[in-house]
Formats: sequence, C-alpha cells, structure tokens
Amino acid sequence: MNSHQCGVAAESFTATMFAWAGYDVSVQYGANQPEYDLVIVKGDKMLKISVKGSNVGRWVLTASLKKDETISYADAIDTWRSKHSTKTVFSLVQFKNADMSNAEMPRIYLATVDEIARELNLIRNGTGYTALYENNTYKSGTYKGLCDKVPDEWIFSKERVNYLIDLFN
Repeated sequence: MNSHQCGVAAESFTATMFAWAGYDVSVQYGANQPEYDLVIVKGDKMLKISVKGSNVGRWVLTASLKKDETISYADAIDTWRSKHSTKTVFSLVQFKNADMSNAEMPRIYLATVDEIARELNLIRNGTGYTALYENNTYKSGTYKGLCDKVPDEWIFSKERVNYLIDLFN
C-alpha cells in the first residue's frame, strides 16, 4: 500500500471498529481536515478521533518538528503536543505483518495526546524519538537489546473506548 491507501484503509478500519463497539461514527469530508478524522457519538457523549495508519511498524509523528538538529526530541514532542487538543484521541492502525489476504485485521491502538507524548519521551531509554514504535527491539548500537513497545492498555477494545469517552465527557 502507498501512504494514501494506508491512510484510507486505516480510517475505514477505525470507523468499522467504533461501529462494532456500539458508537455512531461520522467521517469528516474534504481536504485539510482540522485535528480529527472521525467523530464518535453515543447518547450525549462525543469524541474526536485522529487516525494514523502505518505499514512499517511505527508511526512517525514529530519528525517534521525536528528538522533542525538544535531542537531536542523533548522540544519537538512538546511542540507536537501543543498543536493537538488534549481531548483528541488517536487511533494508531498498524498493517505490518497483518495478513490481509486471509482477512486478518490490522492492529489498532487508542491513545490520548498526553499518553503518546509520554511514550515518545520514553523511547530509546528515555532519550525520546520522532516515531512511536508498535514493538521494536534494537538489534545494534547504543540501544541494542532495548525494546520500545506501545502499552498493552492502548489495544482497541470496547472497554478502552468507553474509558476514553468517559474521560473527556
């Protein structure tokens, strides 16, 4: 998949899973969507969802903010955090190693802006990085043997969705 196809598929799978979880789903239409891609609603409760798809095992989130080597990872992460509403939830969809020919679902994780920023700062033994890894063990270099992995509590579930919508409503 190219990056556009990955993004479209990620949004579709995310919408499907929220509908499965019992939520009404509205998809934003048009170019330059501000802040979020989907809105989920149940009763009076509403949540904005930003979808990020990947087929390489990581989601690059702050690289554009660290083009200058004088900017630290922590500063890039703080800038990224400040550009997002703390009430937006990210759906991180990973297609790497999902056998789509056998109808295997991609893995989907749900995280708040603050949760993602915290994890980005913890990557590489606390030195931070521009990408959030689904599950990466470094094979060489300074971090050889270290494993960076998204927290298990982020895995998409009805309980996780209910927790997040209650958190912001």
